[in-house]
Amino acid sequence: MMSLIIFLGVVLVLVILFLIFRLSTLVGIAKGKKESYVGENNSVHGVLFIVFTVLGLAAFFWYSYTYFDVYTLPIASEHGKRTDSLFWITMAVTVVAFVIISIVMFVFIYQYRYKEGRKAKFFPDNHYLELTWTIVPAIVLAVLIFTGLRTWNDITAPASKEAEVIEVIAQQFAWTARYPAKDKELGKVNYKLIDAVNEFGLDLSDKNSFDDFKSLELHFPVDEEILLKIRAKDVLHSVFLPHFRVKMDAVPGMPTQFKFKATKTTEEMRTETGNPNFNYELACTEICGKGHFSMRMPVVVEDRESYDRWKASQEAWLKQNPDYLKNVPAQLKEAAMIKAGLQKDPGAGVAAVKE
Repeated sequence: MMSLIIFLGVVLVLVILFLIFRLSTLVGIAKGKKESYVGENNSVHGVLFIVFTVLGLAAFFWYSYTYFDVYTLPIASEHGKRTDSLFWITMAVTVVAFVIISIVMFVFIYQYRYKEGRKAKFFPDNHYLELTWTIVPAIVLAVLIFTGLRTWNDITAPASKEAEVIEVIAQQFAWTARYPAKDKELGKVNYKLIDAVNEFGLDLSDKNSFDDFKSLELHFPVDEEILLKIRAKDVLHSVFLPHFRVKMDAVPGMPTQFKFKATKTTEEMRTETGNPNFNYELACTEICGKGHFSMRMPVVVEDRESYDRWKASQEAWLKQNPDYLKNVPAQLKEAAMIKAGLQKDPGAGVAAVKE
C-alpha cells in the first residue's frame, strides 16, 4: 500500500511540473513574447554541465579512495594477485577514458552552446581522427585481451599429479564436498545411482570410492595446489570463493573444475583483517531459486598437519551407510570393508608382528 501511495505521489508531482511548464509557455504567448530557438537559460544549463562534471568526478575519486578497503577483499591465492592486477589495469584504462570523454563532452556543451549569429563549421570527414579513435582503442584492447588470455590459460592448465583433489556438488540449496582418503583418488560416480542416501551417486564397483567421505565444510591445505572438481545435480549454480578469486559455474551434466593454491590460513587472515571471527566461505553466485541466498559453505585453510589430522578423523561414506555394501561386487566386499574402516586389515596386523 505504501509503495502505491509513493508511486501516485511521484506521478502527481510530475503532472504538476508539466502543467507549470505549459502554463508558463501559454503566458509567454499571451504576452506576445518573441519565439526563439533557444531559451534564456541556455547559458545557465551550460554552466551547470561544467559544475556537474567537476563535482561528479570529484565525488567519484573521493569515494573510490576513501572506501577502497571496503569494496576490495584481501587476496589469499597465487593466481588472485595476477587476476587482480589485470582488473586494476583494465580499471585504470577505463577510468582514464571515462574522465577524458566526460570532460570533453561537457566542456564542448558549454563552449559551443548556441549563440545568435554563430555558425558551426561542418566537417564531412577527418581521416586522421577516424584512424586515431579506431587504432588506439584496438591496440589497447588487444593488449588487455591477450594478457588476460595468457593468464587464463595458466590458471586453467592441467593440475599436477600432487594436487589435492576435492569434489564440490551443488544442489538446491546446499553445497556438499567429497574427499578421497588415504588413496588420494576419488571414486567414480554415476548420476543414475543418486538416491535419497547416495547423494553423490557413488559407483561402489570402483574400489577408489570405498574410503571417500562426505563433508559439509571445505578444508584446504595452505600453499598446496588444489583441484576443485565441480558438478551440479539440478539447476545451474556457481562456485564462488571470493578471497581466492575462484569463480566457476556448476553445470548439470557438464563437470567443470578449477585449480588454485591458497596462500593464507584462516588464522593468518584473521590476524591480517584484525577480525578474530573471520571465516572464508563458499557462496553461490547464480540465482538458482528462492533459497539461493542460503547457499553458503564454511571454508577452513590450515597447515598440512592439521589438514591430515582432520581428514583422518572423518568416517568413510560407506562406513556411515553400511547397507550399501550389497552394491559392492562380491570379490571386492572384503576390500571395501577394510578401506571403509568396517573391518581391520589382517595384513596390517601380520606386518606389525613381523616388524
